Amino acid sequence: MLGWAITFFIIAIIAAVFGFGGIAGAATGIAQFLFFLFVVLLVISLVAGALRGKRPRA
Repeated sequence: MLGWAITFFIIAIIAAVFGFGGIAGAATGIAQFLFFLFVVLLVISLVAGALRGKRPRA
């Protein structure tokens, strides 16, 4: 999921350089949504692992 967020961020940068403001804005919005979803799922996973008493893999 983080890979998709980075991909949309790169698409947004390229679109902004070429002057496609609408596409850049949409790609930026998608990248932000995916990044925050990734962070929320990461936190939930860490909390669930801590409650079960398992150590995270290195």
